[in-house]
Amino acid sequence: MATTNLVRDGRAVRSTIFLKMLMAGSGLIFIGFVLTHMYGNLKAFAGHDAFNEYAHHLRTFGEPMLPHEGLLWIIRVVLLLSLVVHVYAAATLWRRAKQARPTAYVMKKKTGASLSSLTMRWGGVTILLFIIWHLLNFTIVKINVTGGATNDPYNLLVDTFATWWLTLIYLVAMAALGMHLHHGIWSAAQTLGLTGNAAKRVLWKRIAAIVATIIAVGFSLVPIFVLVGVISK
Repeated sequence: MATTNLVRDGRAVRSTIFLKMLMAGSGLIFIGFVLTHMYGNLKAFAGHDAFNEYAHHLRTFGEPMLPHEGLLWIIRVVLLLSLVVHVYAAATLWRRAKQARPTAYVMKKKTGASLSSLTMRWGGVTILLFIIWHLLNFTIVKINVTGGATNDPYNLLVDTFATWWLTLIYLVAMAALGMHLHHGIWSAAQTLGLTGNAAKRVLWKRIAAIVATIIAVGFSLVPIFVLVGVISK
């Protein structure tokens, strides 16, 4: 009986580690994507033609070896699969943690946990909802709340972020993304065995903070500068 329990416990531990590895791997894919996407967004500072040329280039990159939008669809499929894996792993780990602690407990006032770690789950839900809206806004449906045209990427971007409440939603989502990345990068480093001593732990905490800040601030620049009129049609 004891041997059976040890085997089950061992399998559960290996399964948990595997799920954490999946979260770390899929998370790294997302970090690479958001850094690239942020670079593209910042093209808006170069003006209408530069931004639209970049948007057009994404659809023709790899031709003629790849069909029109071929690379874009490969990226979309990889991101979709990564999202499914990331959400599944997160939900499974959360459910297991909840089952392992069936009775509620009173949270101590000082736990040493960061705001990023405490908001990790709800931050993830916020980001997921934002991704759905973002895709509807700029890709799947292309929604222009001002009633303007949707066939010009730069103009659609300006019309969107010139609307204050859409910019506010975007900034809240970027704050959630920054906090999610802050804790997520640190957790991924732990999972991958990169925090074995005090010096490495300090290093990866700094890396997590720097990368999260760069991404959150970088994505926030365009909507803010559109809203104040620096970036305009």
